[in-house]
Amino acid sequence: MPVAPGDLLRFGRRHRHVGTLLELSPVFFTLLCLGVGLFSGFLGGLLGIGGGIVIVPALIILFDWTGILPLAHSTPAAVATSLACILFTSLSAAYAQVRARRVEWLIVRRWAAPVTLGAAAAGYLAPLLPVPVFRGFIGLFLGLVSVVMLTRWTPHPHRSFPAPAAAGGIGFGAGLVSGIAGIGGGNVMVPTMIYFNTAVHRATATSSSLGAPLAAAGALGYILFAPPIAAAPQYMLGYVHLPSFAAIVVGAIAAAPLGVWTAHRINASSLRRLFGVLLILAALRMMQSAWAAA
Repeated sequence: MPVAPGDLLRFGRRHRHVGTLLELSPVFFTLLCLGVGLFSGFLGGLLGIGGGIVIVPALIILFDWTGILPLAHSTPAAVATSLACILFTSLSAAYAQVRARRVEWLIVRRWAAPVTLGAAAAGYLAPLLPVPVFRGFIGLFLGLVSVVMLTRWTPHPHRSFPAPAAAGGIGFGAGLVSGIAGIGGGNVMVPTMIYFNTAVHRATATSSSLGAPLAAAGALGYILFAPPIAAAPQYMLGYVHLPSFAAIVVGAIAAAPLGVWTAHRINASSLRRLFGVLLILAALRMMQSAWAAA
């Protein structure tokens, strides 16, 4: 008889001390995480998106399903692990964009410090959020990204990038949101830069150059500043789940070139719409999870 995801979640909440099939089969769990990495890496290369919007909801579902972590810690652990993965997978993209001389260094200078501080602050603040609020925020964020994927929005032509003080506040907010959502920042920073009439390819390049320090600061925030996990399971570094991290990084690095290769051979706009629909489904799943955790 099939078991509904809500039943699994409720069972995990009542019987967190009971081992599950996946806890007894670490190889199976690692293979699932490798699959998450392959999927996120392929989509990243195909659409130029950060893998966090795939990794975070997938890890939350896996952590809930297996009972590896208590419900209160599974969401920040998924976010922290995602940020640690993004640090390693974004370095090559940042290097390529710098070599191509597409980076807007004025924006980097104005945003580097506040974005990094915002991401580090998220590592302290996010674990303090109630589980329904945390998951509801991620679901709402995924829903907003899906709208961007499914629509064609253009900025007012006379809008320019703001002065340093205002830019710093926007950068801190972008880092904070990215750190809470567990993404590399592209889904926040790129639309923001486009809003201020930065060319799309230069906005993407600039976001890539800021993605690695943002992810590093966010991951360190969850390692150094977040409240400790009581009776933490093995192989945890702060809130980073190391087995998941290793498998996802290997999969993402392996699949990203295939995504880039595919991007030059198929209709990208159709894929963006398809991925937008998938994001809506992921957002609904996160909202359902938030409701079940309330």
